[in-house]
Amino acid sequence: MDEQNVLERYNLICDRLQEMKAELSGEAAEGEGVVSMPEPGRGLFLFGTDELCKLIKAYEQIPQRRSFTLEQLKEENRNLYSERLADKYDSSYYNPSYMQKLFGEELGALLCAIINEVTCVVSASFTGDLESIVIRGELFLELYSAFVSELQETGKLPKRDTIKSILYYYGFDYSDIRENKTVGALVDADDRECRFFYDIIMNSDLTDLRYLYYYGFYITDNEYNTAKHMNELSEEQIALMADTYTGGYCKGFELAGKDLSKKQTVDVRFPVGFERMVKKAIQNFERIGLRPTMYRCAESSLWSCSSGTTGCFGAAYNKQLSYDHREDEALILDGNYKTRRVECRKEAFEAYKDKAHKHAGPAVIESFGEKPFSPKNNICAPKYDDKQREIRTQLISKASELTHSYIPWDERSFTVIAFPVPEIGEKYAEIFDEIIRINTLDYQSYSRMQGAMIDALNTCTRVEIGGKNGNETNLTVELCKLSNPDKQAIFENCVADVNIPVGEIFTSPVLKGTNGILHVSHVYLEGLFYKNLKFEIVDGFTSAVSCENFATEKEGEDYIRENILFHHDKLPMGEFAIGTNTTAYVAAGKYGIENILPILIAEKTGPHFAFGDTCYSYSEDVAVFNPDGKEIVARDNEVSLLRKSDPSKAYFDCHTDITIPYEELGFIRGVREDGTRVSIIEDGRFVLKGCEELNAPLDKKV
Repeated sequence: MDEQNVLERYNLICDRLQEMKAELSGEAAEGEGVVSMPEPGRGLFLFGTDELCKLIKAYEQIPQRRSFTLEQLKEENRNLYSERLADKYDSSYYNPSYMQKLFGEELGALLCAIINEVTCVVSASFTGDLESIVIRGELFLELYSAFVSELQETGKLPKRDTIKSILYYYGFDYSDIRENKTVGALVDADDRECRFFYDIIMNSDLTDLRYLYYYGFYITDNEYNTAKHMNELSEEQIALMADTYTGGYCKGFELAGKDLSKKQTVDVRFPVGFERMVKKAIQNFERIGLRPTMYRCAESSLWSCSSGTTGCFGAAYNKQLSYDHREDEALILDGNYKTRRVECRKEAFEAYKDKAHKHAGPAVIESFGEKPFSPKNNICAPKYDDKQREIRTQLISKASELTHSYIPWDERSFTVIAFPVPEIGEKYAEIFDEIIRINTLDYQSYSRMQGAMIDALNTCTRVEIGGKNGNETNLTVELCKLSNPDKQAIFENCVADVNIPVGEIFTSPVLKGTNGILHVSHVYLEGLFYKNLKFEIVDGFTSAVSCENFATEKEGEDYIRENILFHHDKLPMGEFAIGTNTTAYVAAGKYGIENILPILIAEKTGPHFAFGDTCYSYSEDVAVFNPDGKEIVARDNEVSLLRKSDPSKAYFDCHTDITIPYEELGFIRGVREDGTRVSIIEDGRFVLKGCEELNAPLDKKV
């Protein structure tokens, strides 16, 4: 949009909102177009007007915000998010069930989705993204006009089709703006949003914690005390954290034989509070010619093409609210809408194609330690129907294909590292130091021991995994066959590069012949808790699934199908791995944080199995070698091979790791073609010769 045009529309919105306040409060002079708005419409529009005015005020305070006191900034932050917090949610206009009580089944969810969409862009008011405010302000005014018009004509609420059409064409018409913003912030280091984050990190006095409130994200004690703790660390500790993070990123390119020197930008993702480390990491990247791209996490539930939190982000203000709105797109999604989204994404990538080709991929800092979230099932929240799930899957797949087309996977890499936040407990500082130690363990000794496992398993055709202590796992994983064992390997020897910390070995299982039961008593995946999670595997694919989170089996199954299977009827086992980081496992037990470890660390603390794509998705034809020079040949499975005949069937664009902890692990045994077995783990302990050192932390625990 033209900047002058946006500013003119913004001014019109501001004027109209003031007029609406007068109309809704009964202060407007009677005349043409002025209608007495009855409840519940009056309450809804007064609420929406107030919330929008908060965003407008926040936008207009940009020039003076850095002169605010800490208390003023905290008050502004509390005010902006106060209506979204959990303590008000039962009777909130953001709650689909409450809105259904007010407006009925026909309109409740639609109006709830619109009010959430209109007011979700708090951080846009801080970055100066006036365009995002304007299109939402106009959406709100159009909704109000529809109510007024229907009241004038019939004295009733508008019809569902009228409201649905307003939301549909809002999403449809502005897809080009949203996709252009998304792609631009991803690959263009000169993008306004990137420069906004860069300025806060690189030019603020990070000892003055007012900077936390410059982003516009919700800030809690977690973010504040994380930043405070970071300021208490020595320069050496900060350098160690940043060097491990950026060093792992560079090592990922080196080990994969990819040329990092051709790249110009790196996607830096982090939680608020870690700026001191991020600043050092950016300096490291800039020394090797990489400029950071940074962007705010997705705030709209209508335009996201991914699950989970990406980009730069603050605290989750209300996880139940976000969970209830996760499928708002179901209110408008159809084939034409999907096509529009895909076309707009392609146009955006085409506009940025030169910058996209020079983009190196994500460097991710994760945080963990928050209390596990087990959502309530809100029956009034929007849900995709079967047809929409198919369309949604196609949309995600097409979006991913475009990303891989313009930012080729065989030319990029990534790295991920995680640190705790203060909510983890009273021993936060001690745990933080322990995680630094775990993230910087000597990878060479792990490489040697993991190499011994790989050598043993290279002689096998399948692996048997069994549980203990109530774990019902009884699973056989079929392995790739080697044509030249002297030069080939089935498993990759994974050290601290793209996935920090060390250590695991992993492979892409052969699907046919992979059968049995996978069970975990409790696990925390992507912020969601699962109790007694169980999968039946038939020829490598998930079959029956269950968990005990809810009162009925059907609710548990739906929970898994949505959040692990991502609406696919079934998924293949894309990865089988053996985690070797017993140090991390023992530390988790010592501090009682087993259930809240991020998958990045948890996957290293036992065998794990991932459903969805393989670890080599979109880059199966790129040769990968272990430290001993052997090529890892198990990069494909029967599904990914379909890329050669029908690429649309080759990928699922998801990959969820599920780990069995050592205390629930009975055995891992390789089975040779002649039926003889080689034991890797028995009764939760490493028994293979050359791997005994891995038991030392376990012995200390005992």
